[in-house]
Amino acid sequence: MDLRTEPVFRRRRAMAVLLVAGAVALSGAVVLGAAQLGALAATADRWQGAPGAGEAAGGPPALGGDPSIEDGFIAEGESIGLDETGHPALARLDPALLAAVDAAAAAAAEDDIVFRVTNGWRSAAYQQRLLDDAVAEYGSREEALRFVGTPETSKHVSGEAIDIWPTDADDWLIQHGSDFGLCQSYANEMWHFELLVEPGGDCPQPRSDASQ
Repeated sequence: MDLRTEPVFRRRRAMAVLLVAGAVALSGAVVLGAAQLGALAATADRWQGAPGAGEAAGGPPALGGDPSIEDGFIAEGESIGLDETGHPALARLDPALLAAVDAAAAAAAEDDIVFRVTNGWRSAAYQQRLLDDAVAEYGSREEALRFVGTPETSKHVSGEAIDIWPTDADDWLIQHGSDFGLCQSYANEMWHFELLVEPGGDCPQPRSDASQ
């Protein structure tokens, strides 16, 4: 699954900077109370990725900043080739899934179709960040879960899902992926594939979204 959230991270960093700048400007005219300053600092910390409620409640560790390559991060608008096997997004995928995608890519190349990867394996902390951002974006956890799984349920975190780009590669996989055991998992995400059947089997009907 794929929510392209890099701009969200940038907006949050910018918001944190504005909060701090606002506090400095106010200090020249108003003496802020200790409680107000503490609340301001806590808000800025939260937007910069400080540990939050999820970590305190025993959830995955919060990211200390933006996700990195070590979290499986691939920037918005970018992709990697299947030959970039040192990238954690590929290196930490289920080997059977990666082998099936490699075999499918070789067959697709005969039709002049090239596979690129926009998401593979992701760390639990990165997945939690995506979910938190989706809740902020969509206004509720229920709506966010249609697009982003929890760290416990996401097939990206377990290494059992891959997002393929561009669209012609997705179309090719939707038509031929079952020959390699690969199936589109969600109707609202044509790029998200999992190893769901034996090669040559019939793919199940895609679920409507990730909440199903």
